[in-house]
Amino acid sequence: MTIIEAGLRALAVETASWAYANSGTRFKVFAQPGVPRDPFEKIEDAAVVHRLTGAAPSVALHIPWDRVADYAKLADHAKQEGVKIGAINANVFQDDDYKLGSVTHPDPSVRRKATDHLLECIDVMDLTGSDTLKLWFADGTNYPGQDSIRARQDRLAEALAETYNRLGEHQRMLLEYKLFEPSFYTMDVPDWGTSYAHCLELGPKAQVVIDTGHHAPGTNIEFIVAFLLRANKLGGFDFNSRFYADDDLMVGAADPFQLFRIMHEIVSAGALDPEAGIAFMLDQCHNIEPKIPAIIRSVLNVQELTAKALLIDASALAAAQENGDVLGANEIFMDAFYTDVRPLLAQWRIDRGLDADPMAAYRQSGYDEKITAERVGGEQAGWGA
Repeated sequence: MTIIEAGLRALAVETASWAYANSGTRFKVFAQPGVPRDPFEKIEDAAVVHRLTGAAPSVALHIPWDRVADYAKLADHAKQEGVKIGAINANVFQDDDYKLGSVTHPDPSVRRKATDHLLECIDVMDLTGSDTLKLWFADGTNYPGQDSIRARQDRLAEALAETYNRLGEHQRMLLEYKLFEPSFYTMDVPDWGTSYAHCLELGPKAQVVIDTGHHAPGTNIEFIVAFLLRANKLGGFDFNSRFYADDDLMVGAADPFQLFRIMHEIVSAGALDPEAGIAFMLDQCHNIEPKIPAIIRSVLNVQELTAKALLIDASALAAAQENGDVLGANEIFMDAFYTDVRPLLAQWRIDRGLDADPMAAYRQSGYDEKITAERVGGEQAGWGA
């Protein structure tokens, strides 16, 4: 087995349950026919993506969007469909109580409510077999003087510590960060350094998760990846694309070269293997494009840029770097990026008993027509706006 084949076999891209639901902008959610009406139907759609790509074996859940009466039954349904439950994502940003924050809110009763929800999510992990809790907080302030920045960090640390202490032996928590939005003066976890500092204080079960859309323009994300990998604190990666802010577009759509550079750092650190513990997930919203094909396309984009990264001649690159051959090193790097890996990937899929073209296979499967006809009535899943 070649290095490329082994790397592609190791790569697992988690899809997000909410990506199969209705979504939109801050102004309008756009409904589509055939959208799932409950978490069970979301899992069925995710299973189709995995069957066609062979690279999306798990589904992340979002609580309370994916709250069900019987989580063990949901996990069994996922297993029957050929996938498993991935990370459990907490939601402490949609209740009216959270207008001034959740775990950092000035009111202790609101903080208690938010922390209790984080603990509830660990209960869901216990019931579904998930080993990862993912935390993102919309907490922050809009105006100077609105609240004490230092006090909010103390409140955050307190909630994180209580949540961390509830984790089971083989469970972990990932702390996401975001530069701005919905708060515009301060975000309580605005950057990787803040997340890293809190995770370092908490212990080995706490790691940073990177979302490609959560940075200032021009940020060198691959440097952050390399630093956190070196510190063993990179626990997850939320793939998407951005042009201006947190656009949540399909991964690789805006800047494929950035994704290539990121995957090079992952590959060179030997972090593609699931044993490395990096949870790769598509955190995207498909507002105007059909959802399942967009998710398939996104998985293929990750595979293609990963294959390019695997093509880099590591020995030749290391030699050029050691010799100070600036142009030679860059040429080796760019040659891999410009290589068309689509024929290689098509053959890799054929060798695994998959269709060479998953997009065409989906169009020909009739699944879209099937769910459009069957999923009539009831309330479509979505985050509402």
